[in-house]
Amino acid sequence: MRFGLVGANLSYSHSKKIHEALFGYEYEMRSLDEAGFDALLASRDFDGLNVTIPYKTRVLRFLDRVSPEAEKIGCVNTVVREKDGALSGYNTDLAGFLYMLRRAGIDPVGKKTLILGSGATSKTARAALTSLGAGELVNISRSGEDNYGNLRRHRDAEIIVNTTPVGTYPNCRDKLIKLADFPQLTAVADVVYNPLKTALLLEAEALGITHTNGLPMLVAQAAFAGELFTGPRLPDDRLEQVLTELTQSLKNIVLVGMPGSGKTTVGRLISDFSGRAFYDTDDEVVKSAGMSIPEFFAKHSEREFRDMESETAERLLTQNGLVVSTGGGAVLRRENLDAMRRNGFVVWIKRAVAQLATQGRPLSTNAAALEKMLSVRMPYYELVSDAVIENENAEESAREIWRLFNEKA
Repeated sequence: MRFGLVGANLSYSHSKKIHEALFGYEYEMRSLDEAGFDALLASRDFDGLNVTIPYKTRVLRFLDRVSPEAEKIGCVNTVVREKDGALSGYNTDLAGFLYMLRRAGIDPVGKKTLILGSGATSKTARAALTSLGAGELVNISRSGEDNYGNLRRHRDAEIIVNTTPVGTYPNCRDKLIKLADFPQLTAVADVVYNPLKTALLLEAEALGITHTNGLPMLVAQAAFAGELFTGPRLPDDRLEQVLTELTQSLKNIVLVGMPGSGKTTVGRLISDFSGRAFYDTDDEVVKSAGMSIPEFFAKHSEREFRDMESETAERLLTQNGLVVSTGGGAVLRRENLDAMRRNGFVVWIKRAVAQLATQGRPLSTNAAALEKMLSVRMPYYELVSDAVIENENAEESAREIWRLFNEKA
């Protein structure tokens, strides 16, 4: 083994893709139990390792040298086997965290900051924030003097940093706090990157608060680790290029709009030339129900249909790299809007009411019904969308969406 990542569960890690894109070397992934981890470190049969949960402190017992930053923080995420055979430990998460804050324009100087969590990443966050001159730093944990039960005494917090795994896939709806409880809040950083927007970040977005997920930290710490492995310093623009490519590969293209506006046709065209898998939430509901939508409405209520639609949206939109056409009324539920925004570049497909297809659509009975439907749904289409396309030609619309996605996503 030359270079790689070790941890207890690496099934959702992007590290292989990042390291190989940045440096071109082969990068291995090994999910190990404690015995396997100890055996690998004792063998020293590698050139460079990244170490993740839960071994960032356990690794210390195998090291001959530890950088001053890592020693002060008390955890190591990067190990290099030197030419003399000695193992040196570093904490590149520190530099990655600093890069994440700088990139997001989050300046903690003199500001009261709450750090959610008390594990290894929280120690790194505290060290980084201290180095930047942050004001009062308060760790919030489930127990102890400062906990989630007495947050009211910290309502004056100006920055919140989540270093816990809460909100990570598949538990995407979970969050520890309500940002609205902190009236002086100016910024939120969440080290979670799967999904791209956790429930915490979706609330920050809705409140207009500066925010960032943990993907820039992940890519930056990988860049700094790779430099320790191989020597050359990467320019920031190369790091940003890989970050952009990774973000785009993880984002879904989500199409919203009125029934009959052409979402399915446009979505399939995008799938054809992009190579991304395509799903239509209405088609998925039909598969689950075992009957057509008109048949479903003849036997069941609209609420039952919406329940199935929401379950389908949650299942599809927590995945990555898809093209998804949603039902015209999917935007009417808040949980669906959140699911769309989590990993999505959302495009509103518009078409004049007179041109909307109505065949096989139980709620699209006539022009008056469609006009009323549009008046109710339009604010939600506007709220959730990153872009708007007037769909007069499906091929042209599909190409324009792909261009906008690559430009803005």
